[in-house]
Amino acid sequence: MKPRIITGETLAAFRRHLQEAERRPATVAKYLREIQAFAGSLRPGQLVTKETVLAWKEALAQRCAPSTVNGKLAALNTFFAFLGWGECRVKPLRRQRELFRDPGRELDKGDYLHLLDAARKTGNWRLYYLMETLASTGVRVSELQYVTVQALNTGRAWVEGKGKGRLVLLTAKLCRTLGKYCRKRGIVSGPVFVTRSGRPLDRSNIWREMRALCAQAGVEAKRVFPHNFRHLFARAFYALEKDIAKLADLLGHASVETTRIYIMESGAEHTRQVERLGLVL
Repeated sequence: MKPRIITGETLAAFRRHLQEAERRPATVAKYLREIQAFAGSLRPGQLVTKETVLAWKEALAQRCAPSTVNGKLAALNTFFAFLGWGECRVKPLRRQRELFRDPGRELDKGDYLHLLDAARKTGNWRLYYLMETLASTGVRVSELQYVTVQALNTGRAWVEGKGKGRLVLLTAKLCRTLGKYCRKRGIVSGPVFVTRSGRPLDRSNIWREMRALCAQAGVEAKRVFPHNFRHLFARAFYALEKDIAKLADLLGHASVETTRIYIMESGAEHTRQVERLGLVL
């Protein structure tokens, strides 16, 4: 049996494997980053064994949330499976299913409106319309590139993400608004939201612009990140329709169990519901 050592060659081979499996670039980068972090925890020349992986897992558990630890372990276990090091794989941390969402990280409609107002006052119309698009469609930030001038003409955008495709309907009002924006910016085809060089905006650019609005909008920065607009759409839709299966389809989720995470109620909402039972006299 060959010594189990993580080398540049094994990492390069694993990268190719993930790319051939059509994993998203962000996933590939994350997996490689986690593997390199584990490799950095080893002493020079130390072999990879079940014991070294368990020690790393225990060290992570002391300083990271269970979901964070499990994400790192998932990357490592995938790497080990690729190399045929099955005996080095470890189980994820067991944790109780979360029943309530964290209100401290929740972007509510009031926050959203304050952000729009701040973008309008600063004249950042690209970010203004981008936030409206995320919140009114529920698309992932990586799927914004599929909101194109052509899609505005039909009111339908075919988006692809995580190896799947789905149809996203764009409201007539959104199409009119974005159409005016494109005409003003001279965008005649392709993605609506682009850089000055014409390339689709990426997650880091969008997040940076959103964070810059927080102080003026009076919204805590920890609430403001692109994916939270997707959660805002999910909660608003579910509050109106109460149809989790349809919501899962709209969001592109393979399982409604994922969708449940998006629509978890807060502890305060649960308390109000229990109080309405009238069981405390």
